[in-house]
Amino acid sequence: MARFSRWIAQIRQWYKQEKRAWLVVGSVAGSIVLLRWVGLFQPIELAALDTLFWTRPLGKLEDRILIVGIDEDDIQKVDRWPIPDKVLAELLWKLQEHQPSAIGIDIYRDLPTQPGQEELEKAFREIPNVVGIEQLEDKDSLGVKPPSALAEQGMVGFNNVVVDADGKVRRSLFYWQTADGNRTSFALMLALIYLEARDISPQTAPNGRDLRLGDMVFELLDANEGGYVRLDNRGYQILCNFRHPSRFTQVKMSDVLDGKVPAELIRDRVVAIGYTAPSLKDTALIPYSTNWFGSAKPIYGVELHANFISQVMSGAMDGRSPLNSFPDWAEVLWIFLWSGIGAVLIIRGRSVKRSTLYLIGLFGTLWGVAYGSFLAGYWIPFVPAVLALAGSVGVLTIYLAHQQEELKRSKEFLQSTINAIPDPVFVKNKDHVWIILNHAFSQFLGYPLEDLLGKTDFDILLPQEAAIFGQRDRRVFETNQAQESEEQLTDATGQTYQIATKRSLHCDAAGNIFLIGVIRDITERKRIEEELRRTTVELTRSNLELRLSQDRLHRLAYYDSLTGLANRKHFYESLQKSLDWAKQEQKLVGLLFIDLDGFKQVNDSWGHDFGDLLLKAVAGRVKNCLRGSDLVARLGGDEFTVILPGIKQPSDIEIVTHKILAALSQPFMLNDRQLQVAASVGSSIYPVDGETQGVLIKKADTAMYQVKQEGRDRKTLS
Repeated sequence: MARFSRWIAQIRQWYKQEKRAWLVVGSVAGSIVLLRWVGLFQPIELAALDTLFWTRPLGKLEDRILIVGIDEDDIQKVDRWPIPDKVLAELLWKLQEHQPSAIGIDIYRDLPTQPGQEELEKAFREIPNVVGIEQLEDKDSLGVKPPSALAEQGMVGFNNVVVDADGKVRRSLFYWQTADGNRTSFALMLALIYLEARDISPQTAPNGRDLRLGDMVFELLDANEGGYVRLDNRGYQILCNFRHPSRFTQVKMSDVLDGKVPAELIRDRVVAIGYTAPSLKDTALIPYSTNWFGSAKPIYGVELHANFISQVMSGAMDGRSPLNSFPDWAEVLWIFLWSGIGAVLIIRGRSVKRSTLYLIGLFGTLWGVAYGSFLAGYWIPFVPAVLALAGSVGVLTIYLAHQQEELKRSKEFLQSTINAIPDPVFVKNKDHVWIILNHAFSQFLGYPLEDLLGKTDFDILLPQEAAIFGQRDRRVFETNQAQESEEQLTDATGQTYQIATKRSLHCDAAGNIFLIGVIRDITERKRIEEELRRTTVELTRSNLELRLSQDRLHRLAYYDSLTGLANRKHFYESLQKSLDWAKQEQKLVGLLFIDLDGFKQVNDSWGHDFGDLLLKAVAGRVKNCLRGSDLVARLGGDEFTVILPGIKQPSDIEIVTHKILAALSQPFMLNDRQLQVAASVGSSIYPVDGETQGVLIKKADTAMYQVKQEGRDRKTLS
């Protein structure tokens, strides 16, 4: 994900730097797309398609179709034209002897041609799988009716073809809608008979529109298919993937009649019968009809229909599809892609010679892509892509020539300007190359100007310094915002300086973008700042140590080291503050004196360490019985005091006393030993029992000793 983000950032930066070039790309590609949709390139595209046809390998022989041609010799032997019905009937019976899959007669028989009408009609009725032709009425013809005997059996297909503006046939017509309903083409009927014998029947494709045979879907021709623009695509048309005419086996009618044609050439094949006599001019032009020399070589009508038949059968059985093409949106992207490739070639080209070689290579690549796609059954727009590539190259070449001239003038102006600046100044192009430097920069780095011009940071500076410079430069190019930053720079002698660099962009009239950097030496300033920083750090550390010492002294002075409770000094100061506050606020303050009974026995029995543990535990329990505003202190030994500021009524002190005694009466578990202790508690209340420290302390202490003497709450050690 991070790599993808960096890639996007690089594309954005490149777009910003080459914005005008990309505007050229968009303009050229947009113009090509517009001219493409106008139809300007259609004739050239069709010629390019023809070139793809006759430059590809011939392919294998189509051994499922046999053409029986009636040539000039056959007509001379019969000595009549049109060929009499009797001769056609004899031909049909001769072919039927060898059991072909289907026989197609690409010869009009709307009128009898004597002699032999009855014999021919008998052959039409008794020989299965014979298909005749009709010509449907169109704008150029009134049409030709089919043989009546075949029409009665529904064994007639139309032989109309669609012709492009240049007179060539590139499309095959499967179905046509007439006033009498849908009509099927002659070629499709023959192919369907052949396929149905092999359990392949017509089905509707999943889209509910196209014809499906086997695994092949014959998609309807789009009006803008391939190089066509706003094509008349009525009926059911496909873009035919023609075979070379030499890939069909062809025999003469007279050889069939004389029994000279082997049976294996006829058995299980589709036999197409038609005229191959040049004098009859039953011909058509297909992509294979022209070559580099421009001479036209038409094929005969029966050969054309044989190609249409082969297209259907090879598609259904071999997966050899008709020609496909990109959708409209993909063609637009294709054109923009090659326009962009042309732009990249010129922008990144380092020399005219190299760019020319690259351009020739790209033209070859484009042709190779188009040729490879054609072999795979796709007709992609070659001419618009070529023009987009060449257009971008041409326009950008002119633009860059103007840009170079403007660059020369800009460099002269900037050079004269920065030489007057005392600070080191450098100027870089978008490739981060130093193109202009002043003398101060040369002196600062310690290199001659001629050794620096045309170099990059990585050629002169230390790698880590060059990497930082490059990063800062890229940020300015990306944001188009002036920035100032601090870096290190090492000169030719190895001395390292602390510098502050201000970077900004400059754009001239031709769109050339420069990065201008001005350097200031801040080494001395940084030295002083570092000394001040060290001094500040030392002072901060000293202050911290002093504060920690003060905290330690304060704790030693005010807190008991064993229990962490307030000590005697803290107790007296806090009691006086509480009394002063109570006097001002007219509040009550309670004072408790607590003494453990029998603590000396604990020390004597189990040692002073155990006694210390008990004192800590007692301190914790007493503290847990008090409010946050109360203060518990250890005066020494096993004597504790409690200050209760702001009690509401004198009886509250009794509640606290009972709470403390209850807490202390619970057994203590110390070092796996259980013991119980008793405590004596005495109390006094300000101002009920007195208004001074001395009076209150004395009364509380006296009360505590009185309790101890009376033996109340005393517990025995266990």
